[in-house]
This record gives sequence, structure tokens and C-alpha cells, in this order.
Amino acid sequence: MRVLLVEDDRRFAAALTKSLQQCGCEVEHVQSAAAAMVAAPCDIILLDLGLPDADGLQVCRRLREISDVAIIIVSARGTERDRVAGLRCGADDYLVKPFGVAELQARLEAVLRRARPRPAGIHTVGRLQVDLDGRAAFVDGAAVKLTPKEFTLLATLVHEPGVVVARERLIREVWRTSWQGKSRTLDVHISTLRTKVRGAARVEAVHGVGYRILACDGSPGTAASGGTRAF
Repeated sequence: MRVLLVEDDRRFAAALTKSLQQCGCEVEHVQSAAAAMVAAPCDIILLDLGLPDADGLQVCRRLREISDVAIIIVSARGTERDRVAGLRCGADDYLVKPFGVAELQARLEAVLRRARPRPAGIHTVGRLQVDLDGRAAFVDGAAVKLTPKEFTLLATLVHEPGVVVARERLIREVWRTSWQGKSRTLDVHISTLRTKVRGAARVEAVHGVGYRILACDGSPGTAASGGTRAF
């Protein structure tokens, strides 16, 4: 997930950037409206309203005129009037400071799900094929027996092959909850999944962040395609 953070408070931005990077996001930080308008393409914009060169609501309107990129306003302005104004300017969501990183990440994922629904069809990673519609996986055409949670875990990984998926996101996607502290449940499921797809694809750990799936030669898989059978 590529995130553009538009925030003039350097200390707040540094802390938030670090947290987002630990969740597997790529973050570009800019401090002004002018810089935001010429920043590189991204998946989602976190937009503060109190910018030094323009009001954030004006920036939101201008961004919406030229792009359909997802926008979440992140501001200390927390009245109902402020939130309504932000949403009417084109923001997809509005988050009031202070907030928890887990809530922010959940909102990021929810906004992106609405903006870019997951495609169905066939996803291929190495010799592994996964059918989202049929909830089935195949290696060289032979079905792989997976539990419901193993399939959901695999589906989350192959949606973006080669991209690191944060542990926290995997836990929310598969178990629909969040766990406090350390838990081995995710790691146990990953271990079992590795065994079942071994030789066809590789589930790789990225220490302190999460997991990604690759073909055995280290290359990412293909995007979804149409078909009667796939993941």
C-alpha cells in the first residue's frame, strides 16, 4: 500500500510514518498543499487540514477534481460540522486526532476495499492457482485440501503476490479480530500452508512485518484472469 502523508507536524508525521512502515506500507511524507499536488501516484492520501499554505478542505477539493485516489482526512478538528465538511469535499473517511494505529490501518484497508474491490478469477503464483469464486486451490491442476482459514490466508497473500502483508492485517482478514501481544496462531497456519504448497509457491516471512507469497524462483505471480477454475 502506497501512502501519501500530507502533514506539517514533523514529530507526528515521523511517528505515524514509522508505524505505517511497520505495517508494510510505503510512505511518502510532504508538509504542504503544493507538495501534495505534485507528489508521486499513491493508493491513498492521509490529509491534515491545518497546512501552512492552504486549508486542507481546499486541497481535498482540488485533489478530487483531478483524481479518484482514496483520501482520508486526519485532523484535530473533530466536530460534526468539520467531519461533514470533509466528507462533502470528497474525502472517503475522516479520522480525528488522537487515534490508534490499529484503527487507522483498519480504515485504510476498508477505504481501499471500497475503492478497489478484489477481483475474482484465477491468480497464479508459480505452479499454484487459486480460485476466489470457487474457494479452491490447485497445484499443477490437482486440488489442494485447505481449511477455510487456510484458504482465506492464502487468498489474502495471493491478492498481491510479492507484496508484504502485515501480520495485523492477516489476523484481521482471517480471524476478523485483533490479538493483543504475541500469538503463534498465525505462524502455525502459515507453517501448515507452506507445507501444502511447497514446491509450487513460497510463503516468505519478512521479519517484524509480515508475510508474502512468491513463485519458487522468487518472482511474483500474475494478476487475476478470467476462468472457470482458479483461486
